[in-house]
Amino acid sequence: MNHIKIDLERIVSDIDRNVFGGTMELGYSDPRYEYLDVGDLSYADKKALREDIRVALERLNLSNIRFPGGNFASGYRWIDGVGPREKRPTRHDLAFDCIVQNHYGTNEFIRFCRAFNIEPYLTVNCGDSNMREAADWVEYCNGVGNTTLANLRREHGFIEPHKVQYWGVGNEVDSPGQIGYKTPKEYARAFTEFGKVMKRVDPDIKLIASGVCSWEDNPLGPQFLYKKTEWVERAQLILEQAGDLIDYMSIHRYTYPRDDDSFEDYMAFAANLNEHLDAYEGIIHAVSLEKGIKHLIGVAVDEWFAMRVPADLHRDRPITITRDKLGITRLDTGEAKRSPRRDWFRINLEASLATALYLNTFIRHAYSVRMANFCAPMPMSLGLRGIGNPVILPTIFYPFELYSRTCGQLSLDVFWYGDTFSGKYKDRSYTGLRTLDVAATLDKSIRRLVIYVVNQSKKDAMETKISLDRGQFAGSIHVSVINGPDIKAENTREEPNQVGVREAKIDISGKSLIYTFEPHSVTALVCAVD
Repeated sequence: MNHIKIDLERIVSDIDRNVFGGTMELGYSDPRYEYLDVGDLSYADKKALREDIRVALERLNLSNIRFPGGNFASGYRWIDGVGPREKRPTRHDLAFDCIVQNHYGTNEFIRFCRAFNIEPYLTVNCGDSNMREAADWVEYCNGVGNTTLANLRREHGFIEPHKVQYWGVGNEVDSPGQIGYKTPKEYARAFTEFGKVMKRVDPDIKLIASGVCSWEDNPLGPQFLYKKTEWVERAQLILEQAGDLIDYMSIHRYTYPRDDDSFEDYMAFAANLNEHLDAYEGIIHAVSLEKGIKHLIGVAVDEWFAMRVPADLHRDRPITITRDKLGITRLDTGEAKRSPRRDWFRINLEASLATALYLNTFIRHAYSVRMANFCAPMPMSLGLRGIGNPVILPTIFYPFELYSRTCGQLSLDVFWYGDTFSGKYKDRSYTGLRTLDVAATLDKSIRRLVIYVVNQSKKDAMETKISLDRGQFAGSIHVSVINGPDIKAENTREEPNQVGVREAKIDISGKSLIYTFEPHSVTALVCAVD
């Protein structure tokens, strides 16, 4: 039998609410963002949004949102997106080869964030721009003096400063496909100078350094990844040269199984993610010790998402990445008969399980992962696939909502054992992977324990003993289960509720209970404890 043992005193760390961040990436057709425009007043009312969109956003309870992306940020001129809309310039975006009207920009985004009590996270252009433009954006947003840029914001209707706290310096600068790719030495130097002037404008801002997106197992081919990734050297140089300026080191980690990879191989990515987090945490800790960096430098996993890529995607074949008019990313390998154009976003139940595996990993690494941004760009992550269409909540919505709603203040060090499986993720094989993936949180003040369990078996229910080393269950357990008929189940316009959440309640007292976790499921047990 599987066994989960919990000691309520084995605390890993507090959990930063910023791990429940989102992403809003420009570079598509601007009308997508009309969904998220809350109005024209500096103190916006979120009720100006369509009701189903507003309700979905409130359910997600996002802590922060990263804007304007993504690859788009490396060619973005922030000044294009402020002022009267009819006067904003139309630009050809080189990242996604589309036309951008700049109808949605800084002030629309800030208005939206403040309406929902979400912290804005702005990414400055460290691609084809310079430190002056970055510092000017900080001054426009946060300036309080009688300066041209602060007065320009006031002229645009925002008398009080936006007080934007989180600022990323560049996006994926280690990717050769990025506008303004930089070698490790070039970016370490650029971050130092960008960070210096940005913090002179506002010393209270938090800076996120662009660490690594191009790992050794990137499947997209040589135009996106050099054979030598240099991510260890890159992190070391950034920390050595600019450690005193850095508040977060960002990593991007997507899940890239191919369509013909087994479900077990897909699930094995969690072990691979854990390895990479361990390694990156070690680099930060080692350099901080050697260089005497006194403050905590957190990890910001500010792009993460699970997706499959076509099985016949060869590294030596030309690859074209396109987005349709709704901003949906598509992959074209140039051979329609063998690899027809298809969505990257295979949003089914297995993607929902993978989403929960990411969140479990962030909870277990809470001492270092202090920010994370789910990279299912809004409004698509709300199930909006066309103007006027109703919200259809995708499968990935449910685990994010469940964790965001129930996650406690403290991460616990959980011990568990039981059934295992084997899998291979990219070029690494894993054996003895535990079929149940477990994380737990605790709120001491309200005496609430939450246990998160992903059952990674396609067909087997997992009978499990759950026991407390000290304390006891105190009366009731609220159970939430995310599941569907099979791992390929999707929520579509025709069948919008194939995957969802079922709720139940268990009356229990004492130190242990037996619970059976359904096959291919995500379960949260919210427990009152003494």
